[in-house]
Amino acid sequence: MAKQKKIELMSPAGSFEALQAAIDSGADSVYFGIEQLNMRAVSSINFTIEDLAEISKRCQEKNVKTYLTLNTIVYDHDLSVMKKMIDAAVENSISAVIAADHAVIAYARQKGISVHISTQQNITNIETVKFYSLFAETMVLSRELSLTQIKTVTKAIQDEQIKGPKGEAIQIEIFGHGALCMAVSGKCYLSLHTHNSSANRGACRQNCRKSYTVKDEDGIELQIDNEYIMSPKDLCTLHIIDQVIEAGVNVLKIEGRGRAADYVAMTTKCYREAIDAYYDHTLTQEKIGAWMERLKQVYNRGFWEGYYLGQVLGEWTEDHPGSHASRKKIHVGVAEKYYPEIQIGQFALSAFDVKKGDKMMLTGKTTGVKEFILNNFKVNDEDRSTATKGEKITLPLDFKIRQSDKLYKLIDVE
Repeated sequence: MAKQKKIELMSPAGSFEALQAAIDSGADSVYFGIEQLNMRAVSSINFTIEDLAEISKRCQEKNVKTYLTLNTIVYDHDLSVMKKMIDAAVENSISAVIAADHAVIAYARQKGISVHISTQQNITNIETVKFYSLFAETMVLSRELSLTQIKTVTKAIQDEQIKGPKGEAIQIEIFGHGALCMAVSGKCYLSLHTHNSSANRGACRQNCRKSYTVKDEDGIELQIDNEYIMSPKDLCTLHIIDQVIEAGVNVLKIEGRGRAADYVAMTTKCYREAIDAYYDHTLTQEKIGAWMERLKQVYNRGFWEGYYLGQVLGEWTEDHPGSHASRKKIHVGVAEKYYPEIQIGQFALSAFDVKKGDKMMLTGKTTGVKEFILNNFKVNDEDRSTATKGEKITLPLDFKIRQSDKLYKLIDVE
């Protein structure tokens, strides 16, 4: 197989905080939704069409690619909105549109913006890749494929010189980290049937994350080993990053547009460091172990490598499918002022007490995610080792903060 370029790391952006966190943490690209017609229309904050200019500006300044998700089922009454979104994406120099519906794909091609075929299309073989190569430069393969199957596809692309509309070899993208759906490539109808809220329209009510009692037709309850029988653990490929890269994958995508900015920051940093270590020939099991421990600090449901190693059945959450994070964040206050000449920040403790030595985290739409240790701070210009709710503290910071940035205390979970 011909030597490939360094794998692209794509991070989720469900808010401006997450967007900035992805940029600051080393993402090569970000993906996001605006308003409706994306698979996280309900669970993430989402941006507006008016936000596209700011998104594009921030990313272009750091040479980060931008991908707009337009990958839901599209009905006739959605077509005008869809076209308005793509027109705005073109006007704001968005890099590509992630699409599943053929109407979206066709209009994007008409407007000259690159297309990524969404995992919703469930691409599993080289002939399907050939078909979509008439319309798209990049394709997200089905999450149910093994790395062996993926390598068969990427090798065929090289051997047969399968190219997209721009004359360049087709790029293969896969999900590398984050939540997995119990349905094939996310096409689930449980939420629609139970709540009239379609997962395929970005409004999943996550039936699979609930506990269930199994009864037969006579009303006899059946004993099962795991009541969370439809809630998969989170996908994680960091510990097999070498195998992923060597399978010929071009783009590695982190799931999580519905998750907090600290999740985006941590996962992006860990995968950035792992990818760089692979190419620098410095990847070791010790480093992988350390990255895995860091990944556990933020929201997760436990980890497994999905179907990439050829497993027949999934691995399911064995207890409550909420976060298994090894640390939690407690909101303690907000930023009020920053004095750039002396690099001092001022915070109002509106919700919780703090003390010297606390691990802190700051998040904001422009600030992104910053972590620091509360070493030296003052209250009313006096050095203090503790500060209580209702007080204001000042402390030295080597980064700029903005008014209303949220301040959190980080606490390890035993």
